[in-house]
Amino acid sequence: MDSKANKLPYNLPDDAVWFITGCSTGIGNSLAKLLLQHPTYRVVATARKPSTLSQLGVPGSEDRLLATALDVTSTESIDAAVAAALSRFGRIDVLVNNAGYGLFGDAEACTRETERALFETNLWGPVALSKHAVRIMREENPKTGPIGGVIINVSSMGGFITVPSHTFYHASKFALEGFTQGFAKEMCPEWNIHFCIAEPGGVQTEFSSNVNPGHRHPAYDAPDTPSRIIESYLANPESRKYWAKSEPTARAMIEIVTGAKEGAKGRIPARVPIGIDAFTAVKAEAVKISAELEEFKELSVSTQIELSEELKTLVGH
Repeated sequence: MDSKANKLPYNLPDDAVWFITGCSTGIGNSLAKLLLQHPTYRVVATARKPSTLSQLGVPGSEDRLLATALDVTSTESIDAAVAAALSRFGRIDVLVNNAGYGLFGDAEACTRETERALFETNLWGPVALSKHAVRIMREENPKTGPIGGVIINVSSMGGFITVPSHTFYHASKFALEGFTQGFAKEMCPEWNIHFCIAEPGGVQTEFSSNVNPGHRHPAYDAPDTPSRIIESYLANPESRKYWAKSEPTARAMIEIVTGAKEGAKGRIPARVPIGIDAFTAVKAEAVKISAELEEFKELSVSTQIELSEELKTLVGH
C-alpha cells in the first residue's frame, strides 16, 4: 500500500476523538478503556447493545465518553452513530473499524446467506464507516482543529495468510485489506488522511465464542482432514494459552497512531501484524510469495517486452 499520505508525518491532536466499533468485549473494549485513561482523549465507543458499554468509563472521563449504539450492518445505524459523534465532539481523528466475527466450516457446506451476512459485518460496515470518516476528516475536522486523521481497519493475520475451515472469513478480510489499500491511494496528501491495516494474530478474547460454526460437509469428516485438524487445534484450551491478551493488543493499536508523533518513524504504517504469531506468519507468507514470483518470473514476463515509464510510476516500480 504505497499511499503518499502514509509516507508523511502524522501528529495526533492532544484531545483527539477516537471512534471505535465493537467495544462490548475484547480488543475494542480494552482499547476504549485504555484511551479513557488518557486525560484528554475523547472516545466514541460503540456496540450493537449500548448496555454492554456501561463499565467503560473511568472516574472523571464522563464528559469525554460517548457510548452509543451501532449495528455496522445497518446504514441507518451507521449514519446515526456518526451524527451523534459529530454532534457531541465535532470531529473524528481516529476511526478504528474493529467490529467483526469469524466463520468456521467447510467452504462447500456454507450457504450464500451465511456468506453474505459475514461480508456485511466484516467488509461493508467498515467500508461505509471509512467513507464517512474520510469526509469528516477532510471537511469537518478543519473547523475545530487540524485537517486529517487515521483510519485503522482491523483485519487479521487471516487477511494475509489462510488456514483450512476459515475460507469465507479469510475472503472477507482479504477484501477489507484490498479496499483499505485502494482507498488509501485515492487520498490527496494535503488531506492528511492515513490508513493502516492492523493484523492481530490469536487473541484471548470472546471472539472465539463469537464465531458462526458454519456447516460441515461429509467429504471432510475424517479427523485427519486439514479442516478437522485446525478445528482440533482451536478447540484445545492449551493452544490458546499462547495467544496474546486483548490489552497489549489494544496498546499496540494505540501505538500505531501515537508512535507517529512520538517515535523516530514519524508516520503511520500501511500494515502492522500484531503478535509474534501474526508477524511470523505474515513474514513467512511474504517470503513464499516472493519465492514463487521468482520461480515463475519467465512465464509472468513473457507477455510483454517492457513497461512504459508511466506504468512504472503507477505500479510503484
